[in-house]
Amino acid sequence: MIAKQTDHEYSGSGTNDGIHPLLERRAEKNVLLLVLSGDRGLAGAFNANVSKAAFKEWREKKDAGAFATGNFNGQVFPDAPTQFFKTPDLWEDAVLLLEASDDAIPSSMIYAYAALSEGLPFVNAAPNLTADIPALQELAARTKSPLAGNDMKTGQTLIKTIIAPGLKARLLGVKGWYSTNILGNRDGEVLDDPESFKTKEESKKSALDYIFQPQLYPELYKDLCHVVRINYYPPRGDNKEGWDNIDIVGWLGYPMQLKINFLCRDSILAAPIVLDSALFLDLAKRAGMSGIQEWLSFYYKAPMHAPELYPEHDLFIQLMKLKNTLRYMQGEELITHLGREYYD
Repeated sequence: MIAKQTDHEYSGSGTNDGIHPLLERRAEKNVLLLVLSGDRGLAGAFNANVSKAAFKEWREKKDAGAFATGNFNGQVFPDAPTQFFKTPDLWEDAVLLLEASDDAIPSSMIYAYAALSEGLPFVNAAPNLTADIPALQELAARTKSPLAGNDMKTGQTLIKTIIAPGLKARLLGVKGWYSTNILGNRDGEVLDDPESFKTKEESKKSALDYIFQPQLYPELYKDLCHVVRINYYPPRGDNKEGWDNIDIVGWLGYPMQLKINFLCRDSILAAPIVLDSALFLDLAKRAGMSGIQEWLSFYYKAPMHAPELYPEHDLFIQLMKLKNTLRYMQGEELITHLGREYYD
């Protein structure tokens, strides 16, 4: 609207076709990426996705500069070591920053650096940005270290990645998905702050967008109203409760509802994922597999993946990838579920 108003005010200013010089489309010469991240709260998944998108854009525009705001991006895109992301020898530049104890390197990346330098597998079970940057992925390739992450999928997001694929498979429309959480631990206390909650809200919504693919099924999911609420309730302690109300639309437009109440314990759900991640990454290392282990996305909210690959959030497709990878490693026939061999 401001652009239109400015165009109107300056129409007839002597420029061609009444277009102001500031609004005229010109050939692209210099590109500056303005990267915004959240400053507070548990916004790791949101911030990681923002940074991934910035990295992808940077790869496509090799001469692009970067200007970042926010505490998180101040770590990932610091002003001083801009060349960290612009030179072909990414890892050499990263080493200089590490040796200088530069504030641009967060502690989470130092843990990743320590493991990858020794050729050890590394998994990020938290929402922090760690091995997602090109420099650490280059190091993993050099030391032949497997990578996996990010952010273990344990509570309400786990339920969403179970239910949403089923609704999509039967082509049931979804008009609304209301989610609320009751937390009594430190997470709930932090997210009680509106600014902290806003970034967390965005990160929790992304899984449904990837699963439903509203750009392919606009009649079913384009106008989905997705609301997320988190409430701090100290008596609940380390336990939490996730409640979902889903407004679905069936054949001939008939409305229906689905309600889910998940009373869970994060530590009990997370412990098996930690064990599986350790065992499978050790297996990957012994099998000579290195770099991003996308077949382990089954366990994570924001799974690592190749830049050109669509991130898969459907839990059942993720499980099939995991099973088929294990069968491939054992030299067994892959699962296709065709079933024709029983009838031919």
